[in-house]
Amino acid sequence: MEKILYFDCLSGISGDMSIAALLDLGIDQKDFLNELNKLNIEGYTIQIKKNQKNGITGTDFYVVLHNEHDHSHHDKHDHKHHHKDHTHAHDHEHRNLYDIEKIIDESSLNENVKNLSKKIFTHVANAEAKVHGKSIDQVHFHEVGAIDSIVDIVGVAICIDLLDIDHIYASPLHVGTGFVKCAHGTIPVPAPATLEILKDIPIYSQGIQSELVTPTGAAIIKSLAKDFIPLPSMAIENIGYGLGKKDLPISNLLRVYIGKKKSDESLLVLETNIDDMNPEIYSYLMPTLFEHGALDVYFTNIIMKKNRPAIKLTILCTKEKEAILENILFRETTTLGIRKYQVTRNTLSRKIIKFMSSFGDISLKVAYKDEKILKYSPEYEECKQIAQKYNIPLQKVYETILYDCNQVFL
Repeated sequence: MEKILYFDCLSGISGDMSIAALLDLGIDQKDFLNELNKLNIEGYTIQIKKNQKNGITGTDFYVVLHNEHDHSHHDKHDHKHHHKDHTHAHDHEHRNLYDIEKIIDESSLNENVKNLSKKIFTHVANAEAKVHGKSIDQVHFHEVGAIDSIVDIVGVAICIDLLDIDHIYASPLHVGTGFVKCAHGTIPVPAPATLEILKDIPIYSQGIQSELVTPTGAAIIKSLAKDFIPLPSMAIENIGYGLGKKDLPISNLLRVYIGKKKSDESLLVLETNIDDMNPEIYSYLMPTLFEHGALDVYFTNIIMKKNRPAIKLTILCTKEKEAILENILFRETTTLGIRKYQVTRNTLSRKIIKFMSSFGDISLKVAYKDEKILKYSPEYEECKQIAQKYNIPLQKVYETILYDCNQVFL
């Protein structure tokens, strides 16, 4: 079964809350700290504590900066903000994106952690550049370049790598409202950089007068989440709580779930019959539907009234994608109506892995049931490239790779 991680952002999200919630799932703290030490930066100590918020026990994560008299700024502020003038300027180096990437690249962290960390920082850098009207190279991070922020972002990447998740989803983000003071004056909540990062992500506010989503938190969840949806169908195995530092009218915590995707999914079928459309449109329509979330699309030749040849267009999708795909059908085709009905689907768990074949590394699609490998097949495009490179039949490429696989998996 596929392993799912779900972020329930009922009180927003920040960097320290993200690490705290992930650690609360049961990640070995020793393993986490050993990985974090590979970053090769000094001047801080990590504190991980159990605490309660509104009677709910969770984890607090602190980065204690040595030159801040042993008091982390997390003690003073619930969420980090990239412009807040809440630390002494001489305590922080002013690093740009290149400086931060250099620190990450020169560490002994694995490539997955490095790539995810840099992806998160890039989201923040792009947003700051847009807000301040500068190029990305000109943006110097007073806060994001600080030790605590680097630890938060890289720490999240380490946790994700240790958890070995197949899919990550998140709820719509609760962003708060009001105003917050920063080095540039008083700015609205969500902060401009945060809002820039959150483009195309569903957000809402229930009137809580506080900054609930920080730029770091926004960049983290944008980099991680495959989609922002209600809790998907899953068998929950573990729950983690990352505690915020402020006391709010609501429970100030980030809740995360780990579970396995249920084999039987509840899905929708959308169907329509078309007998009066230019057939060239179908070749454009199919990839467009897939790009916007269709799980399957196929065309069936049918005969309609007056013996007219026609096409029955069938789409398989989730409930969340129903409206988007319907709009595409009405916009791009000649149909006047769409049939809809609910179905269930039972699927094998699937992964794409790298496999060393006689032709070198290739991508292999592997299907599992109860952790046992049942089927595997090489990716077509890579087999095609091999056939062209060595001027051999495509069928021969498949046979060779599958023979190699049989020696390993059977």
